[in-house]
Parts: sequence; C-alpha cells; structure tokens
Amino acid sequence: MSTAPVSRRSGGRAARHLARSNPLEDHLRPIRPGMSGGLYRPLSDDAIQRIHRGALDALWEIGLADPPESGIAAMTQAGAVLGADGRLRFPPSLVEDALAAANRDVILHGRDPIHDLDLSGNRVHYGTAGAAVHLVDIDSGDYRESTLQDLYDAARIADTLDNIHFLQRPMVARDIEDPREMDLNTLYACISGTKKHVGTSISEADFVQDAIEILHMAAGGEAAWRARPFASLSCCFVVPPMKFATESCQVMEACIRGGMPILLLSAGQAGATAPASIAGAILQAVAECLAGLVYVHSLAPGHPAIFGTWPFVSDLRTGAMSGGSGEQALLTSGCAQMHQFYGLPGGAAAGIADAKLPDMQAGWEQMCSNVMAGLSGLNMVYEAAGMHASLLGFCHESLILGDDIIGQALRCVRGIEVGEDDLSLDVMRATCLGGPGHYLGAGDTLGRMQRDYAYPALADRSSPKEWAEKGRPDLLANAKARKEAILATPARARLDPITAQAIRERFPIHLP
Repeated sequence: MSTAPVSRRSGGRAARHLARSNPLEDHLRPIRPGMSGGLYRPLSDDAIQRIHRGALDALWEIGLADPPESGIAAMTQAGAVLGADGRLRFPPSLVEDALAAANRDVILHGRDPIHDLDLSGNRVHYGTAGAAVHLVDIDSGDYRESTLQDLYDAARIADTLDNIHFLQRPMVARDIEDPREMDLNTLYACISGTKKHVGTSISEADFVQDAIEILHMAAGGEAAWRARPFASLSCCFVVPPMKFATESCQVMEACIRGGMPILLLSAGQAGATAPASIAGAILQAVAECLAGLVYVHSLAPGHPAIFGTWPFVSDLRTGAMSGGSGEQALLTSGCAQMHQFYGLPGGAAAGIADAKLPDMQAGWEQMCSNVMAGLSGLNMVYEAAGMHASLLGFCHESLILGDDIIGQALRCVRGIEVGEDDLSLDVMRATCLGGPGHYLGAGDTLGRMQRDYAYPALADRSSPKEWAEKGRPDLLANAKARKEAILATPARARLDPITAQAIRERFPIHLP
C-alpha cells in the first residue's frame, strides 16, 4: 500500500498557519502602541533653532490679539505684557520659564488601564479626530449629515481595532441642535463606545461643569476621575493668525480646574491663515502653541498639556485644503521634530484623505502622512483613519481599513533590528550546508513570523488564482461586513447599567 508524498512546502505552510493562530503576548507583538519613532528628520538642527528663535521673536514682536480678561490677568501676572494695541506679548524669558515647568511625563489614561498612552520621548500613537459634518455611504457614494448614532458607532468600531490607540471625536452630531446637549451627548457617546482614551470638545464654559459631572459619574467619583482622567479637551484656543479664541480659552480654563488634560490646538492653513511656506507655517503654529503653554503655566504649572501644532495645507491653485498632500506630511513631520526639540508631548494631523471615498487615492494619501508622522516620532497622530474630503466626511469602513494602513505604518516605525540573532548566520549555515536549501518551516522562520512581521486584517495577499477561487473578495465589501459584525454585538465598553441610568436621569441623553 502506497502513501502519497507529503509536500515539505505544505507542511511548512501548515506550521506557519498554526503559529499564526497563537497570538503573542503584547510585549512580543511586532507592532503595538507607543513604539519609538524619530528616525526621519526633515529639519536640520540649524533649521530647528531658526524656527525656535523665530517663534520667540513672533511672540515678543507681534504677540497675540484678543486675549480674554481672565487670561490677561493670569498671563500678565506671570510676566506677559499687554500692549496699547490690545495684543499680549511674551518675553522670551517667560516662554523659557513655561517650557521649564511643563509636564513632560504625560500619560493619557483609558477607562481600562490597558489603553493608557505614555507620551514621553518619541512614542507614537495613532487615533481619530476631526469634526466631519458628513458620513460617507460607500454603497451610494453619497454624503449625508452625521448623527450621534454614527459617532457612537465610530467609537464602538475604534474600540475593537488594535492600531487605533485613542478616539478623539471624529464627527459632529448634526441631529442635535442645542449646543449644550450636543457637547454632553458627544462625550457620552464616546466614553460609552470605547474604553480607550477619549478626546472631546466643549463649546462654552457654562457647559464644562455638566461634562465634568458626567466624567465623575462614569469614573466612580471625583477622586477616581482626577486620579485617572480618561478624557481630554481638544481646545482650539487660537484663531490663526496669532489671535486668542476667547470662548475656547474660557472653556480651557474651566477644564483645567476640572482636571482634564488639554490639547493646545493651533490649526492654521498654509497660504490662508498661516504663511504659505512650510517653515513659516510650522513657525506660526509653534509660536501659538508656546503662547498656549504660557497660558496653561500661568493657571496651573505642570498641568498635562499636549503641544498641538496642527498646520494644514492649501492647494494654492484653489485655496482648498489639501490634507492628503506630501506638503501636509512634511508639515506634520516638522512639527514632530519641534515637539522633540522642546521635549514636550505633541500631536499633529496625518492620515487625512482629500479623496471622497476609500479608493486608491485615499490609500496613498493616508499612508504617506501616517508613515512619515510615525517615522518622525509624533506622539499623537490625530485624524489617522476614516477622514475624507479634507475632513468634511467620515467613513466607518475607512476607519476599519485605516487600521490595516496604520499597522503597516507602525511596522515601518519599528525599523530594522540588527542584533547577532537578526543576522541569521547560524540559520544560513544550517540551511545551506546539508539542510533543505530553503527557510520554509525552519524554527527561526516560524519564530519570527509573528514577532517580526505585521499582517493586515483585510488586505488580500493571495495569488490571482487563489483570489479567484475565493470568489474575488472585495476590500470594501469585507470592511462593511466587519463593520456590521462589530455593531451587531453589544458594545464591550458600555457603562454599567446603574451608572448609565443615573447619567440619563441627570442629563438629556439622546442615544437609544
């Protein structure tokens, strides 16, 4: 009786599939939150110094207009100078004092400690952000107004994606007209949709106390909240160029008192509200965020703050925003270098697509800036997935596909290890001198399969023949199926029923 020969290749493939099915512990995974970047440096040391000195000159010679009265009182007491023209100017010594006192050990907490984000050094984290006013329907290609349910669904999806490390509100709940109710429902939808760190916005200072109360209730009390604040304020405290945003500053002051970490967000647009040159746009954003750092320092030295230089790009032919451009990737990378120069936790925008749908254009636009941001060591890569039409539209399926894009970007961030084991000379000897002549099925290959290599969840790597045999799987259709599967199961981040009911009895929550 004869037996069929066993293919050594198929045996190796079976072994690889078996190894792939056994996930590694987090610290052994090939990609994970907080890996260190910083190998890509588009700015020379001299360029960094010139931008820094230019920012100091801008703060002293130009200053910022429209400071709120409370800000004037705090910052002039710290050493700022209010001019006869109403502009607040900042002596270099005051800026240096604020830099010296800044918190460099910021941790953004999740509701679950497994999602805590260490922002020290060049540690890289990717997440969502933005204020899209539309949701993209991939079936029809239409844009419709985004709703609270859409936002909640985005939070639920993000909670399941390994490479989305935090959730900052990516959409506006256009179905809620009252500003206070919109802010409170936005916060509630986010924290009940994910246990990862949440960034949110609050439009008026009078709404802050209600938002803080929701956070206290979700945390189990004020002390628990202050020990582990799992939500931060995304604060557009300036209106570029070089003006304070009065209401946002007042919100920031109230949130600092309430214990919320602050994202100091300067979002000028090169060629429109910021200089057209890449270096000039970076300089203005740095100057504005240094003013914000002085503001925070004058109120609460050492309060956790993220240096949020977010300059955007204009297509100078039309004036339209071009978030998917190579220039945007350079702006973000340059900002990351400035954060590192100051030793501050920083964030900027990447992963934006100008494309209206998740197509080939979207893929190259999202990958370009996400890779460069990660290689630059940007601590917080905002808007990294799901954003289309230059931030006007958000797409659930694109959020899922973005998880794969970010996975490959993170593998680039990790780089190449060149230790003795990594040179693989012993493996080469064993393979070539009396061995099988290939590395398939080798112990070293199997060991590195998960430890060194990152694999997409949805992207197809099969041969054309295998692809056809599988029914020609469609990427968007698979993303939609995964979305539907996620949303068909109960939210794993939902608040406990007693807390959820207490919040609903206290505040007008619109989620069913």
